[in-house]
Amino acid sequence: MDDEKVGEYWDENAENWTKLARMGYDRCRDLINSPAFFKLLPQITGLNGLDIGCGEGYNTRIAAKKGAKMTAIDISKVFIKYAKEMEQQESLGIKYEVASATELPFPENYFDFAMATMSLMDIAENEKAIKEAFRVIIPGAFFQFSIIHPIIANSEGWVRNEKGEKVGFVVKDYFKKFSGEFEEWIFGAAPKELTEKMRKFKIPRFTRTLSEWLNLLIDTGFILEKFCEPYADDETIKKYPEEYDSRIIPWFLIIRCRKPKLG
Repeated sequence: MDDEKVGEYWDENAENWTKLARMGYDRCRDLINSPAFFKLLPQITGLNGLDIGCGEGYNTRIAAKKGAKMTAIDISKVFIKYAKEMEQQESLGIKYEVASATELPFPENYFDFAMATMSLMDIAENEKAIKEAFRVIIPGAFFQFSIIHPIIANSEGWVRNEKGEKVGFVVKDYFKKFSGEFEEWIFGAAPKELTEKMRKFKIPRFTRTLSEWLNLLIDTGFILEKFCEPYADDETIKKYPEEYDSRIIPWFLIIRCRKPKLG
């Protein structure tokens, strides 16, 4: 499966994904992943940044509001349509473009930094996407991204105690490779009366182990810099007790790496 075919599936996902996410039902993103991502992100005020696999633009807009001059790409035409519509409603100076992460339409050493939030694990040839991110940022620039934590990519389900409480998670086939096999789901926080008639997201999976992700970055030339496995804080748990799951098993992994300076 190539990136163009993956884009067709994301075009089919994008309508319901955007609708539900903008209604606040992508809680893992809103409450856990994005807050941790931007807490780890270095100062970006005044920098020229690229968001790779931007979706409908949620995290791109956060970066722009932090003072960065943002360009964002996604393989899905539908996602970019919604992102542009939001830019018209609230102009942040973001330039959106339909493009593949494996063939970025930008010159070498062009951006001051690049980011990718929860997109690289959905790209058919993510090794090319990593190399492209390296190519388009200037020497000394950072690349920060978040992915589904490799340890749960092939997970089986919860372990519960005698009270029915979640106490652990079954991980299986950690080393098994998925190269386009589908996973179907929809945001669990959304009420069933809203989602029962919706088509579930159909997402091609492209898995790597933790060491494979890290070695790919090193082999590309990046210097590893910072890591984060985010989870819900006490305040979030009080308001959304169902997010306690994130304290049992790491759902996400955030990595920051840097392109070496010349000389």
